[in-house]
Amino acid sequence: MTIEEAIRTAIEYETKVRDCYRDAVAATEGLAGQSFFRLMADEEQEHVDFLVARLKEWKETGAVCGAMVRSAVPDRDAIAGGIATMKDGLGDGESGAELDFLRKASEVEESTSAFYERVVSELPDEHRGMFARFLEIEHGHLALVKAQIDELTGTGHWFDVQEFNLEG
Repeated sequence: MTIEEAIRTAIEYETKVRDCYRDAVAATEGLAGQSFFRLMADEEQEHVDFLVARLKEWKETGAVCGAMVRSAVPDRDAIAGGIATMKDGLGDGESGAELDFLRKASEVEESTSAFYERVVSELPDEHRGMFARFLEIEHGHLALVKAQIDELTGTGHWFDVQEFNLEG
């Protein structure tokens, strides 16, 4: 895979994820859900914009600068550290539509992460950094989506950690 193919394909993945979150904003009734989906949609739009700029740069100069994409979503360690705070605000007035969109978001985030994993393993070293950062961000997104699903479904798990156990 070439760097241009990787960027073009990444734009397609990021656009698909963005559209998933945008659709969810419109279909979700609860304010917490709308706020979450809006944050995620805005973040994915920033990814699309960043990648479009890198593609333009590649076409004009034959190089991609060392700029790194930013994220409003904290990394996995920071997410884990803020579990108690975040948990208190989730699940208020949420609908079945939100859960459906969360499950779809989980699928597209997993697919996008798998794409970035493949790109990182296939591209030459000089182009891996940008995509490795995207992979890190998408893992954070997936952790947030799964946490929302766990809270809404009452599985007794939070970020894949069992909250309680009735067996000694």
